[in-house]
Formats: sequence, structure tokens, C-alpha cells
Amino acid sequence: MFLSRTIGKRLARFLSRPRDEFSFSTHEPGQLEATLQKGDVLLVEGTSRISSAIKYLTQSNWSHSTIYIGDALGMQSGELELVEADINEGVRIVPLSMYASMHTRICRPVGLSEAEISQLLNHVLSRVGHKYDLKNIFDLARYLISTPPVPLSWKRRLLSFGSGDPTRAICSSLIAEAFQAMHYPILPDIIMHEEENEDGGHYLQELMRIRHYSLFVPRDFDVSPYFEIIKPTLCQGFDFHDLRWVKSMPEA
Repeated sequence: MFLSRTIGKRLARFLSRPRDEFSFSTHEPGQLEATLQKGDVLLVEGTSRISSAIKYLTQSNWSHSTIYIGDALGMQSGELELVEADINEGVRIVPLSMYASMHTRICRPVGLSEAEISQLLNHVLSRVGHKYDLKNIFDLARYLISTPPVPLSWKRRLLSFGSGDPTRAICSSLIAEAFQAMHYPILPDIIMHEEENEDGGHYLQELMRIRHYSLFVPRDFDVSPYFEIIKPTLCQGFDFHDLRWVKSMPEA
């Protein structure tokens, strides 16, 4: 057990090192802070080795997910904050400025009351201090070492093995568990259930069945029909008439 933890920690440090990839911000400084609301999921395009694996396996730009808590803790520094599951540090609170210059996407849950948002944030804050699920790291490492062609049907499975230990999480499972604890949908399975009406006839009723939270990946918040995609540039009064262009096209 001790040996596997030691190997896992060393592997986590290796996988978290950046690769020669470039991530750019699609908004001006300050726009992200001005746009985010408590409970928003902030997706990040990472540049580490593990980020490359997650982006390939999910066929998505998004390799990391965090949840915005703003000033929920009332920190004297005034720094707005996020909760995330970090590969090395586990579930932790980080400043928003950590990702302000990176390519990000805001996914906003729709229809939550203030009380429900508080419930959501309390859930993720109660997980602070939990460890990262290193079993998930070993599963990803098997992909990275040999870089095999992975069949489409296996890609999500590679990211959802994990240990199943409730005190350990990866970034997307931490957030998915919080939303599903209050029955807010992300990408639920749809099943058809036969019901009987008052006249004795039968009809099919569409019901939602919650997936286990370990089966979610960052891109699921992006493609979910229940999260609104918020773009800071548009929210801050974008008008293309105000753009300044060079007067001549550069030579090819």
C-alpha cells in the first residue's frame, strides 16, 4: 500500500508537468471575474501531460473543471476563489487568478435558488482536504506510456475506473457529485417507463436516471443541455463596430 502511494505521488508529479502546448485567454483581464457567478463550473484547457491525455480521450479542449465559490469564505484578502481537485494537492481552494490567463469556459447551471447554490457550495467545500484518486492516475498512465489507438467505446471507461473511494476524487467527479446530490441533471440516462392512465390505457413516460458521478468528464458540463455557456466578452457589452483593424492585410 505504501509503495503504491509513493509511486502514485511520483507519477502524479510527472503527469502534472507542463508540455510544449500553448493556452490562450479568450477574454480581456477582469472580464472573467466580472462575469462569473457562484455555482458556475469553470472548464480549463490545461497544458500538462495528464491534460493531453484527458483532451485526447474525451475529444475535447477541456481537461480540467473547477467550481466558482467567489467570496463564499469571506477571505480578508478579497481574492475570489474556486474549488478544484488537484492531482498533487487533492481537493483544495485556489484563487481565480490562477486560471485568469488561460483558455476557459463558463458553464452555468440554470434555475438554482440562492439556497440551492449555498447547498451546492457547502457540498464541495465539505470535500476540501480529500485526496485525489490516484487509481485514476494509474489508469491514465497506461494510456500515456504506450499511446495506443483507443477505441471510441473505451475512452470514457479509461477515465472512469478510479478507486470508488468516497474520500478521493478527480476534478469532474467532485463537481458532478455535488450537483447530483441535489438532483440537478448533467447528462442523465433517459429511460422509457410504461405508465397506466385513468382509462386503463398505457403510455410511455420519459424518466431520468442519474449516472454515477465517477463517470463524468470535464466536457460533459460543456455539452450538457442543462448548463448555459457564458462568454465574458459578450456579457460585457461587445459591439463589433468598436473593433480596430489594421488597414492593410499582411503579406502571405
